[in-house]
Amino acid sequence: MPTARFLLWGGLVAAAGGAVLCVLGWYGISGERFAERQLPYLASCTVPGAALLVAGAVLVAAAVRTAPTVPGEPGASAADPTAGWTDPPPAPSSDGPPLRVPGGTLAHRPDCPLVADRADAVPAAGDPALAPCPVCEPWPP
Repeated sequence: MPTARFLLWGGLVAAAGGAVLCVLGWYGISGERFAERQLPYLASCTVPGAALLVAGAVLVAAAVRTAPTVPGEPGASAADPTAGWTDPPPAPSSDGPPLRVPGGTLAHRPDCPLVADRADAVPAAGDPALAPCPVCEPWPP
C-alpha cells in the first residue's frame, strides 16, 4: 500500500532528523556553563528535534496501523482469514474503447476526467506504445 510506505519512510526520516537535532543541541549545550547561553541551543535544536522525534513516531505508528496484513503472517487475524486482502479493482464504469488525445502517450477510459470533456479525444485503437492512464487505469497492468 503506497500510503503506508509513504508514512513509514516519512516517519523514519523525521525521527532521524529529530535525533540529529537533539544530538546537535546536546553538543552545543554541553559546551556552555551558564543557562542563559544554553537557551539558544534548546530553542533551535533540542525542542524541534524532540518534536520531530514525536512526529516520526506518530507517522511510523500510522504506517503500521494502515499496512495490510496477509493471512499466515505474524499479526494477521486468525478469526478472519481474509483480513488484509484487498478487493479486486472495480470494473470499468464505461464499456467504450480506450481513448487517447492526439500527441498523448496515455490510453484513457471514456469516463476518465482527463478526456471526458475533450472533443479531440480519439479511439486508441490498441496502440502498444500507449501507457495506461494512472487515473482511470483502462486495463489491468
